Amino acid sequence: MTTTSALSVPLPARSAQARVARRKAVLSWVGIHSLAIAAALFFLLPFVFVFLTSVMSDRQALTSQLWPAEWHWGNYARVWHTPGFLTWWRNTLLYAAAGTALTLLSSLPVAYALAKFRFRGRNTALMAVISMMMLPPQVTVIPMYLVWAKQFHLTGTLWPLIIPMAFGDAFSIFLLRQFLMTIPGEYLEAARMDGCGELRTLLKVVLPMARPAIAAVALFQFFYCWNDYFGPQIYASENPGAWTLSYGLESFKGAHHTDWNLTMAATLLVMAPVITIFFFAQKAFIEGVTLTGVKG
Repeated sequence: MTTTSALSVPLPARSAQARVARRKAVLSWVGIHSLAIAAALFFLLPFVFVFLTSVMSDRQALTSQLWPAEWHWGNYARVWHTPGFLTWWRNTLLYAAAGTALTLLSSLPVAYALAKFRFRGRNTALMAVISMMMLPPQVTVIPMYLVWAKQFHLTGTLWPLIIPMAFGDAFSIFLLRQFLMTIPGEYLEAARMDGCGELRTLLKVVLPMARPAIAAVALFQFFYCWNDYFGPQIYASENPGAWTLSYGLESFKGAHHTDWNLTMAATLLVMAPVITIFFFAQKAFIEGVTLTGVKG
């Protein structure tokens, strides 16, 4: 009956329906891509404005002109050779690299234990980790500053920001734990039957399978350290030799408040490493963020 009714539809009517469906598909494609292009331009145009301003002359940067009359690429060299700029770069790299490494080393074992071990108080420990995510850093900044200043005398350095990362990060633990929950327990049982201890199982089995989540956590932590302004302002503001790029950029803007071309050039030099890293690691980053929410 279905075949007979389908064959009974006239051929011109079916071709008209196909043309209407094709037209709707084309219009839908055009509409979706138009919105995507508009959104891309919305996010891209501020970067274009910053770049064009960074290669203008000192005088033109103070005008309303949007296109450079002459391309002054030397603005980047002037910023790069500004006294203290290389020091800010070195401090930021130290802070971001050490902070990311310590966070991964301290958070991964805790996340593995919360995801795969069965012990009394596991849910309580997980709730404690989640509650730490809800605690604003401004609540603990005064007592922590007093500890680092009075007991350890480490103010004026970045160590009060780096050392705590060796004791785990609540957000990183939670993100890794969510991903490790998706790893089938059969893999771990097979490794244990082959004689692997928990540490070896973590290194040989869990670590390779958790690369997307580890990449996501590493990028989150690296970006946080690279862009951190609050921490260096609290602990390192009294020592210019310990400033990071985020805090030094504020000082640079104050010293060159009329040289908008140099300020924009400095801003691009600060953003360039983050944009480059995300461009090359975006696949692993997006995959890790997506898969961490598969299973709770």
